[in-house]
Amino acid sequence: MNSDETAVREVFERLYKAWGDGDADAFADLYVEDATVVMPGVFNRGREAVRGYMAAAFEGPLKGSRAVDEPQDVRVHGDTAIVVSRAGIIMAGEQEFPPERERLATWVLSRRDGRWLVAAYANAPAR
Repeated sequence: MNSDETAVREVFERLYKAWGDGDADAFADLYVEDATVVMPGVFNRGREAVRGYMAAAFEGPLKGSRAVDEPQDVRVHGDTAIVVSRAGIIMAGEQEFPPERERLATWVLSRRDGRWLVAAYANAPAR
């Protein structure tokens, strides 16, 4: 694994530490200003939209949850990285997520001023 791939994978570690801490600010700070997030029934545009969405989720339905995201493929092309991952949310009180909540996600990260940040994210049911 080269240093760029290691740095990209570290973004995921920081994202899910922020998730585990319920810290929407730290989570959103790992996104570029004009990031997009697409999930079934959801479209968020911009870091502030991501921050607001996650703050509401951490106070509501995702309170006490944790996310699992396992990169399956990481490709770095210059200042752009594409990551395909298998993911799911383990809700408060659960030990694992059920198969029907498993997702396949595509992440596009961009290196800005030496930092890797999420530029775009989309997920879909894995099954």
